Amino acid sequence: MQGLNVIQTAAVMALPLLFAITVHEAAHGWMARRLGDRTAEMLGRLTLNPIKHIDPIGTVLVPAILLIAGGFIFGWAKPVPVDPRNLAHPRRDMAAVAAAGPMANLVMALIWALIAKLGLVLTPTMPWVGVPLLLMGKTGIFLNSILMVLNLLPLPPLDGGRVLVGLLPDRLADKVASIEPYGMFILVGLMITGFLGQVIGPPITLLERLLVMLVGI
Repeated sequence: MQGLNVIQTAAVMALPLLFAITVHEAAHGWMARRLGDRTAEMLGRLTLNPIKHIDPIGTVLVPAILLIAGGFIFGWAKPVPVDPRNLAHPRRDMAAVAAAGPMANLVMALIWALIAKLGLVLTPTMPWVGVPLLLMGKTGIFLNSILMVLNLLPLPPLDGGRVLVGLLPDRLADKVASIEPYGMFILVGLMITGFLGQVIGPPITLLERLLVMLVGI
């Protein structure tokens, strides 16, 4: 962020990043519970308590290194466990469980947009409150837009890949599902080559602009 040092930037990003990742995972567990699987609930993972979802590497170390390096901010939480055997329609229901995460990011992006609007309103009279809210709100829009668009890519093990597996005919679904062991390597390769940014950059920017226009910030 322009005008902020690393410590200030980390302070502004901490809450939006933490909740963007953890609420995403909690949404998977919530949808699974609605569809009949209580695994996440029984393991204490059906909660908005970030401590239950933090992955020391994916939630803390990797984002911190990328922040210091000034690169693309990327992270993950501990995946919420889901047992497809408890679902009435395993393939279809797993697609719904997968879609719940990105949809949660969309809702959070809207909430952060409203927080940014509140910060903008308060800044002239209470800048010590308004400015941090405005910065965190804009950061929340940005991070949740990234997580939503990124996770909707049709690449297992990303949520979009699992949605695709749930919607395709059996033979095609099996072929797409077979990519999952290599999915993260493919994703890292796309990041390193810069192709990932070219693919997800435009929809992220579009989503950000729509939210900014919606709330008037």
